[in-house]
Amino acid sequence: MIPLKDDNPTRRTSIVTILLIAINVVVFVYQMILPPPLGERLVADLGAIPEEVLRHPFGGGAGTPAVVTLLTSMFLHGSILHLVGNMLYLWIFGNNIEDSMGRGRFVVFYLLCGFGAHAAHIAVSAGSNVPTIGASGAIAGILGAYMLLYPGARVLTIIPLGFFTRFIWVPAIFVLGFWFVIQFLNGLPALGGQDGGGIAWFAHIGGFVTGLLFIKLFAGRQRRRAPWGGGI
Repeated sequence: MIPLKDDNPTRRTSIVTILLIAINVVVFVYQMILPPPLGERLVADLGAIPEEVLRHPFGGGAGTPAVVTLLTSMFLHGSILHLVGNMLYLWIFGNNIEDSMGRGRFVVFYLLCGFGAHAAHIAVSAGSNVPTIGASGAIAGILGAYMLLYPGARVLTIIPLGFFTRFIWVPAIFVLGFWFVIQFLNGLPALGGQDGGGIAWFAHIGGFVTGLLFIKLFAGRQRRRAPWGGGI
């Protein structure tokens, strides 16, 4: 299932969500215009490397301190598909979470989910020397928060069926629950030390769980949607 939009209106313009998308796009364009060796060096310097975070958190030499890369890595992406997929989810679900808590708290929540994602990935890949990049861990936290706050909000999704494609409105709890199950099943091999195919599945899981755990501390009082539509 590929989400396209939801039917959950916001009360105000989602400035932080738009700004986050803009920053990610600008950084990616900068990555793309760099000569390949410099682009690879940028990822090596600003991506979060689990082993370095654990062994040398404040670093040494000329590189970026490993603890700082927990932040900088959230704004780097490995491909246009990586970027577009993350920004699509951020746009669809981030505006409502920003609306639920206000702009300042949304920034803190977003970063907290990103750090939770890093913690989960490092916990299962402590010896990895591969830089972790992408906003997906922080965005996963937004998905967890959305599922808890708006389980009955409808999401227009694309469901590929061979040569046929269907557009269906599906409750958010099913769309996001399905997304989490996929992350969990794909992440299981990592527990046995297997490679995740270049995807930090447990970063997604950690971000999602962080969002579930902390959304009630950040979100204000609001009208909640009952499952399958309607309001309570």
